[in-house]
Amino acid sequence: MSIHNLIHSRLNPIYATLDTATTGTILRPWDVGDDVIELQELLKAFGFKLVVTGAYDSRTEDCVMIFQRRHGFRVDAVIGPKTWAALKLGVKPGSRVLRKGLSGFDVYELQGLLNINGYAIERDGFFEEQTYQAVMEFQHQHKLRDTGMVDRVMWAMLQNRGH
Repeated sequence: MSIHNLIHSRLNPIYATLDTATTGTILRPWDVGDDVIELQELLKAFGFKLVVTGAYDSRTEDCVMIFQRRHGFRVDAVIGPKTWAALKLGVKPGSRVLRKGLSGFDVYELQGLLNINGYAIERDGFFEEQTYQAVMEFQHQHKLRDTGMVDRVMWAMLQNRGH
């Protein structure tokens, strides 16, 4: 299945938004920064064992190449639009800690759960200020630590209260 078909079959409502987001930063081995942290967190969410350091080191490169091979992509260790899309759209909700600045299918699902729980926020797959404020309010109302981040405990609470 092509990435285009994958996106349309799983995320038709947010296809255009996330597709634009995933064509942003191209990462290569030895890059450093927040985008590398997000890459490493996504790889961990897919079950790869690596330490999140923010540096695109040799272990990260190995994991990326395995991921690319498994998904039928060109194995070059470069994180371009197709690899970003597969990482962000394939991650299961609750498999990584969500925080401001992240995007993906799991953020889209989080926003849906927040809507079900009474928070009128835009459901676009981007963890921006509006989502952050809703998360903070939910945490405060339910006597959770006010971190603004969504971990497994908060996922479970959102899912249980939304049904």
